[in-house]
Amino acid sequence: MKSNITKNFTSSTLKVIAWNCNMAFRKKAARILEHVPDILIVPECEHPEKLLLKEFTVMPSDYFWFGNNQHKGLGVFAFSGYRLKLHDNHQPEFKIILPITVSGGKTDFNLLAVWANNPADPKYQYIGQVWKALHHYTDLLKEEKVILAGDFNSNTFWDKPKRKWNHTDVVALLNMRNIHSTYHRFFNRNQGRERHPTHFLYRHKDKPYHLDYCFASAHFANRLLNVTVGSHHKWKKYSDHTPLISTFSI
Repeated sequence: MKSNITKNFTSSTLKVIAWNCNMAFRKKAARILEHVPDILIVPECEHPEKLLLKEFTVMPSDYFWFGNNQHKGLGVFAFSGYRLKLHDNHQPEFKIILPITVSGGKTDFNLLAVWANNPADPKYQYIGQVWKALHHYTDLLKEEKVILAGDFNSNTFWDKPKRKWNHTDVVALLNMRNIHSTYHRFFNRNQGRERHPTHFLYRHKDKPYHLDYCFASAHFANRLLNVTVGSHHKWKKYSDHTPLISTFSI
């Protein structure tokens, strides 16, 4: 099994980090910023007005937030000179999946930042939100440089027979677009056979799940340098999730 130790990379890399902070991000930002992200996707993040950005150890070059209330939404933070712009065809109905144009840094690309959680749509509450979004943002998925990352709240473990928006169906739909999971590519694992959990129910080590993902189009997947997943021991005091870090050469 490959090492989970984060490596040092040159400035010609793109590091994308997805981490569900389990709320109160202002108290935890310094810990994740130690990993020097270029793009940071933070589900369960409070509104930036509550974050006191001046207290960040590294100031973002841009940020975007979307949510139902100021205490709990999806935050996307850009560093290294990157800028973020919400696509004009954003559909707020798909909570909370944000189509964002990333530009101004070392490379331009399209990002779908994901926190799949919509209690108001119980039939499609989790992976169903992603399924709907993928069909709405089909033009975006055709672009050469595409990354999807965040908390999908899903795994093949929960696939239900005959349901057309299972986790497996979403993965297959992305694979048809030549968009693949960085974790499964790097560790050569099948979906549902992950060795590194990203979520521990109630923060209990004996209740592990892999729910967080980064999917990348061939342009990035073929340039994948490293994937790391935080350990339960190091991150349990901060969240019931651990960060998923994908690094690409650019």
